[in-house]
Amino acid sequence: MSHSALLVGATGLVGSALLKRLLDSPHYARVEAWVRRPIAVSHPKLATEVIDFERLAERRVAAEDVYCALGTTIRTAGSQDAFRHVDFDFPVALAQAAARGGAQRILVVSSLGANPRSGAFYGRVKGEMEEGVRIAGVPKALFFRPSLLAGERSEFRPGERIGLLVGLVLGPLLGRYRPIHAELVAAAMLRAAERDLPAGVLDSGRIRELAG
Repeated sequence: MSHSALLVGATGLVGSALLKRLLDSPHYARVEAWVRRPIAVSHPKLATEVIDFERLAERRVAAEDVYCALGTTIRTAGSQDAFRHVDFDFPVALAQAAARGGAQRILVVSSLGANPRSGAFYGRVKGEMEEGVRIAGVPKALFFRPSLLAGERSEFRPGERIGLLVGLVLGPLLGRYRPIHAELVAAAMLRAAERDLPAGVLDSGRIRELAG
């Protein structure tokens, strides 16, 4: 139990589930969380630091594995530019900081449909983010592309709520578009690190399989 992890995005749907799993995992002796504001989580092996995300590029990571669960919506962000700042600029800056600090692996929550050549703004930003993270220099970059996430959010997202209701009704008929619970994504991310999976992309089907 000598591994260390850094989690950025610990208060989101996937991030909060992931933080609990990282702390419970014997794989990690030390877990650090970079947060915007203090969080009400205490654990002997957890170190939290409130940081300025606008200065992520100046940071140096001191962990083997870096988990990125950052993300927002255009509605929450307020504009496409603000959305891109959170979903592209921050993850890429984190990857650069991870590379400088000697991290061996970065595991990132992306999205179904991520493609830098996508005609959809959301998918295009996610795809460009993946490319930016890949070239940052961390030896292994793994991208998790879930479909619509299920789970209890702290914020109300009406569009997602409607999508989840449709997903519950149609279920398996949706194939890879079927909603997936955030807990499964968190479980798959941890297991990917524990099993030392190679760099690459994991879609919802692979996420479910890995989560068990």
